[in-house]
Amino acid sequence: MNIPFLGRRRDSPPVRDPEGLAELLSECELLRSQASRAGVQLDDSAASLEALDQLLPRWRDDAEVLPWLGNDAGLYLGTVIVRTVPGAVWEISPDDEPVVRLASGREFDVVTSGHEWAASGVPELSQRYAEVAEV
Repeated sequence: MNIPFLGRRRDSPPVRDPEGLAELLSECELLRSQASRAGVQLDDSAASLEALDQLLPRWRDDAEVLPWLGNDAGLYLGTVIVRTVPGAVWEISPDDEPVVRLASGREFDVVTSGHEWAASGVPELSQRYAEVAEV
């Protein structure tokens, strides 16, 4: 997921406004819309990840929606991690991809996890969250 409007280049300094980055990445408009239509309230909690895991995956039949929903699912997973796991923060990788860095220094590629979930449902978002939260 290349986010060129963030303006990061290899020779430029990293994004210096972590709160602004977190706000931008937490929008997840398509996922929030799909969830709302299904009666699921996304409140940035681990419980909301479990609710997403229970949705019927109607989007899998729409090749145009699937990648966008996968991005949103990954960004939402990252949002929940950053807001609930102490020391977790958003960073932009050298490849201009959003990743979550844990207090331990481990990076977590949430967008890839979101794409896997959107395409097949495996691994579940709540399962990924549990793996990260226990580290």
